[in-house]
Formats: sequence, C-alpha cells, structure tokens
Amino acid sequence: MEKHVKLIGTGSYLPGKPIRFEQINNYLGPLTEAPVKLQKWIDRVQPIMSEMLGVEYCHYAFNNETRTFDEDNLSMSVKAAKLALEDAKIEAKDIDLLIYGGNYSEQMPALSARIQEELGIEICAEFHIHANCTSIYKGIKLAHTYLKTGEFKNALVISSCVSSSFFIPEFYNQEKLTKEDIFLRWYLCDGAGAFVLTGDDQKKKGYYLENTYIESAGGYKKSAMGNRLPNHWNNPLKNYENGDHHIRQVYLNQMQDAAHTESNGKTIFFNALQRMLNIQQIDLSTLKHFVVNMPSKSVREHIMQECTELGIQMDKFYSTVEKVGYPGPPAAIISIDKLLKSSTFENGDLIFSFVMEVSKFMQAGFTIRYVD
Repeated sequence: MEKHVKLIGTGSYLPGKPIRFEQINNYLGPLTEAPVKLQKWIDRVQPIMSEMLGVEYCHYAFNNETRTFDEDNLSMSVKAAKLALEDAKIEAKDIDLLIYGGNYSEQMPALSARIQEELGIEICAEFHIHANCTSIYKGIKLAHTYLKTGEFKNALVISSCVSSSFFIPEFYNQEKLTKEDIFLRWYLCDGAGAFVLTGDDQKKKGYYLENTYIESAGGYKKSAMGNRLPNHWNNPLKNYENGDHHIRQVYLNQMQDAAHTESNGKTIFFNALQRMLNIQQIDLSTLKHFVVNMPSKSVREHIMQECTELGIQMDKFYSTVEKVGYPGPPAAIISIDKLLKSSTFENGDLIFSFVMEVSKFMQAGFTIRYVD
C-alpha cells in the first residue's frame, strides 16, 4: 500500500543583510572596465529594471567590504537543512534519503555527499540534481516517488544558490561584456531552503504532498539563458578570454517571444500548468495559495492574468520575491517556508507551487494539502 508523504519540516536561510534593489550595482561593484557605452546603459536601465522586477531587497553571500564570500552553497545548504530538521523535530541520523537540487556545480564529489558529511549522516541514499530553477522541484518529485513506495522513510530535500559569484566584477572578462551578459545581475540573488518529508501509513494533522510534476518543453526551442562553455572540461584561461563563462539571458523582447508558444498564443508556463492540471486531475476548488516563483513582476502579473482563465483568482497568488529577491532554485522552498510560518490553514486547503525555467523551458509543480 502506498504511503502518504508528509511535509514535517521547512527551513530557509538568507545570507547577509538585506540590500536595497537600487544598491545592487554599487554593492556587487561597478563594471569600470566594461565598454563605456555599456556602462552608460547600466546607469540608464537601473530604474527600469527596478520597476519591471518589483523587488525591494536582495540577499548576497558576497561581502562587498572584504570582496570575499561569507557563505557558499555548502554552508547555506547545511544551515537551511538544520533549520528544517529542527522544525521537523528529528535528527540528521534519521534521514535515509538526501537530495540536493541546484543550478550547477563544478565540484567533485557531489554537493549532496558533502552535505551528508557536514550533517554527520553516516549512510544514506543521495542525489545531486543540476537543472536550474526546476532542480528543487525534481528533488521533491524524486522524494515523493520514493517515499510513497516505502523504500525510504525520511527525506531531506535541499537547494541553494550563490548567484552573486557570477555577477561581481572580478568574475567577468569585462572587455567582452554585452547586455545579455549582465542582464541577470538584477534578477538573481542568494539563498537556501530545505524540506523534510516522511512517509505515513495514515494521514494525520499536518501538510501532505499530493501532486508532483515535471516536464521540459524545450525540445524545439532555443535556450534563452546559459553560458557558452563546451560540453567538456576546457582551458579555464581560454574560457575567460572568450567570455564563455558569462551567464547570459536574452533581452526583454526576445524573452517575451521565447516564453510563448506558437499554437495558442499562451505562455509556456500556462500550457504546462494546464497539462499538469489535466494529467493529474487536480481540483482547484480548495486552492488557498498559488505560489509563483518568477523573478520578474511584469512576468508574474502576465502569468497571473493568464491563469485566471484556469479558475485561479488573483487573490490566490503568493510570492516572497518582492521582499527577499529571487535566489533561483531555492526560491520555491523559501516561499513555502515563509508561507507556512506566516499563515493559518483550514482542513483541505491546497497550496500549489509552479515554475517555468527559461534556459531550456523546463517546467515543474507540486501541491501540498493541509489536513486537520
């Protein structure tokens, strides 16, 4: 008999002090060696980005006084994991499945095994998933699947991101910079989050993971975000000289075109969400909150308007991006952590989280139901 998968602990960690959005360029450091025309564009576009993204504060693992990093993906993951374990009232040794999902990692061994070591878990199954903003959803999907079967009892699912390391002047070959190379400087910041999930024979009071969904709609679409590194280890100096390591995202008008499908004129987000609803036959009549993890206010508002056609009312939407910025993959867990700890729920209330990732248009979602 399948187990019911219960969310018994959440934790989130935001590094450093809150940085106001208008301070981002000065905090990370001005790009004084970039082409003069680009420097003028940065100054001109800053207020436009502020209006478009609607973010008040960001958090960074980068310390602009020492020009070093106070945190990294490992340290933030461990801190978020410990908070989630404390919330779940279990010890790290009780975890038999550990899953880490992040944007990418160049390190060996895998970050999942490094987290295992830091938490003092002698033996467990572990996965490290590299899939940008959908990575944490894939981690949740994997944990959900395994826990339902009873193969594992307790799962720790973690995500972290140190985007600031891509955006400090020291990272760039500034002579090679283009608008696409620095566009994400306003979009992304740093943070970590963790879930603790367990398999139950019967539903008791608490939050239960009901639906998990993943897909990629990028089979016939060009990537809208990424770097130009080859699919093999390359001479780092050559990569730097060419600027191949820069993280690029297409500009606004191109992104608007890329995010829509040709068939019905709707966004890829809308169509993917509709597929999940249809395939898994999800009833939205008990929807309490719809958590949209997208870094742009204008995109969120457009998606929200579209989703009203699916019966999702505007007052159901929830996002923490405006207050803490968008840290990429862990944003989904950070949002849920803050939502559960700031809201009250009644029996049967449904929480729905969904995301669209633009590097190759991967989509994912999950639902959580409160049982009293």
